[in-house]
Amino acid sequence: MTRIIAGAAGSLRLDVPRSGTRPTSDRVREAIFSALESWGLVDGARVLDLYAGSGALGLEAASRGAAAVTLVEKHPQAAQVAGRNARTVLGAFTRSGSAPAVEVVRQSVQAFLDSTGEDPSAPRWDVALIDPPYDLGDAELAANLAALVPLLADDAAVLVERSTRSPEPEWPAGLAPVREKRYGETALWWAEPA
Repeated sequence: MTRIIAGAAGSLRLDVPRSGTRPTSDRVREAIFSALESWGLVDGARVLDLYAGSGALGLEAASRGAAAVTLVEKHPQAAQVAGRNARTVLGAFTRSGSAPAVEVVRQSVQAFLDSTGEDPSAPRWDVALIDPPYDLGDAELAANLAALVPLLADDAAVLVERSTRSPEPEWPAGLAPVREKRYGETALWWAEPA
């Protein structure tokens, strides 16, 4: 069972696509958001959730006070599930005040980043959450990170979640690693604009 851990939509259950995704465990999600909240990077933030799957990471940010969340997922079934989950989470805000803006984009991550990078008026992201499939190649992840750099706010945080068997991401110019944590089979790498 996947659920929202805290915030306006705390304890709401989320749907998970039948196949093709690997939901982040509650324990790891709590660790991610404890770090982000300690850095003051959730409340009012613009959050980008790449390889969103069910949308659980981005929607956790929405529940905890992010101003805007964009969920990018290319697989049709997963994008539909993310859309349903977004509506569920946004429904919790009818009781507690103004809801964040949540958008589901059905597009490949690289195509989204490339097209957004071409728009000089595109907003900058405060938090980027990247939880790709474990079989995503290192070169594709490196290309994603390179395309992300110009889209980040100056004090942004970037999280990459992968298997502990995967190597550390190849950080492009413009991103500096700041922290690595491991939770069972999951490795979290944090970076910030250099």
